[in-house]
Amino acid sequence: MKAEQEQRAAIIRVEGESDAAKLISDATASARMGLIELRRIEASREIASTLGKSPNVSYLPGGQNLMMALNASRLS
Repeated sequence: MKAEQEQRAAIIRVEGESDAAKLISDATASARMGLIELRRIEASREIASTLGKSPNVSYLPGGQNLMMALNASRLS
């Protein structure tokens, strides 16, 4: 009976360790994705700041659709 209780305790301990490892892994992955997003935002800010200071850069709203329209009109 004592051996059976020790076996159950060992199983519960291993399951707990496994759950803890999974939680740590998930938290680490989430933190990594958050860090990547933060770096992307910081890089975008730096690029926007650099372009904003340049007198030779014009911003045309509209994204790719505008560029495709300009290219199509040039080819016609």
